[in-house]
Amino acid sequence: MSGLVVIERPEDGVALVRINRPEARNALSFAVREALHDAFAALGEDESARAIILTGDAQAFAAGADLKEIAEISAVEAMRRRTDQLARPLRECPKPVIAAVQGFCLGGGLEIAMQCDIIVAGEGAQMGLPEIRVGVMPGSGGTQRLTRAVGKPRAMLMVLTGQMVSGKDAAAMGLASLCVPDDKVQEEALGIARRIAALPPIAAQLIKETVLAGADAPLSTALMLERRGFNLLFATEDQKEGARAFIGKRKPQFKGR
Repeated sequence: MSGLVVIERPEDGVALVRINRPEARNALSFAVREALHDAFAALGEDESARAIILTGDAQAFAAGADLKEIAEISAVEAMRRRTDQLARPLRECPKPVIAAVQGFCLGGGLEIAMQCDIIVAGEGAQMGLPEIRVGVMPGSGGTQRLTRAVGKPRAMLMVLTGQMVSGKDAAAMGLASLCVPDDKVQEEALGIARRIAALPPIAAQLIKETVLAGADAPLSTALMLERRGFNLLFATEDQKEGARAFIGKRKPQFKGR
């Protein structure tokens, strides 16, 4: 694993993936994207990780693509960078992923955050898709995920002007799950991850799959997916443990079986 991305284990069941390029505000160089690919490919298969936090540092979650790498590339070279494929392990990670956002979260950084399941934003965070200011446009899902998150009118304003919004405004418009003081972002993200890690992981995986698959499906199809997931969970040991613990008024011990 490259030092550009560091995996930490703050608690049992929780993995923390830290983008570690502070000298460049955690800009997403090709090497950083490769390291994120490897980190999420590994954690997606790691049964000991039940919830994952993705973060940067107090100055930046990730301030976008590394412009020094792409300023002079051709269209063919841009295609060959395969950034969409590199993001697949994060996008398709079966574990719940929480983005802990402080400071700048711009361009590709916001696109990565929007691929997470929960976004905890600091009040001082600056979030946006400013690609138009350097003559390009979002290219890793930004136009589509932002529009689905906040609606066309607000998304158009942001992508056509490059406007940034605060963490508070991001939460108000539905871009972030919640906003907390900057010095509480990591603590809040860890608390959420801790709660998820204590719950049955198979249920968490099926909930995530159903929400994502059903989001763009007809309601009838989405409801069918939900019912099938609901029924399937009755085949797990964790469902029996949860029911027996509730009836017995004790704390359940979920094992992911």
